[in-house]
Amino acid sequence: MGAAVALFTRLIQALNIVGQVVLAFMVITICYDSVMRYGFGAPTSWSLEVNTFLIIYIAAMTAADVQRGDGHIRITFFASRTGPGTQRAIRAVIGLVGAAFCGIMAWRGGLLTLQAAEYGERVSSSFGTPTALPYAMLPIGFGALAIQFLLEALAACRQVLKRSN
Repeated sequence: MGAAVALFTRLIQALNIVGQVVLAFMVITICYDSVMRYGFGAPTSWSLEVNTFLIIYIAAMTAADVQRGDGHIRITFFASRTGPGTQRAIRAVIGLVGAAFCGIMAWRGGLLTLQAAEYGERVSSSFGTPTALPYAMLPIGFGALAIQFLLEALAACRQVLKRSN
């Protein structure tokens, strides 16, 4: 199992690095579109659409690595006032609930992606992006986040069981 976790960790780190490249690309294309729009009166036909989909990438595909690095915002007001055993139990419950929620989102996102691919749905713009492409980021990103939550829940459960023995 250790090798699978290491491979998963490398995968989500790679998705995060791609997210950083995507963010840099977005900065460049948004600046380019602004110069073209306000400097030359000739805005691009693709910048808004592409950057909208790239925001989905940044939000969904990098979330698992951010969670792994404990970078998400948390409300710890109540949990910090409990003992270590209760805090571990709370982390286990949060991991299980997070995994369940993300699993449902991945499942529903997968259905949405398959339906968009089956019917050949496209964005109604001059660029005409097949909607299955950006929709596919939902099951991948939420699936990875579900696995990360599950790994955290298992680690917290191991700590709870280790302390009780």
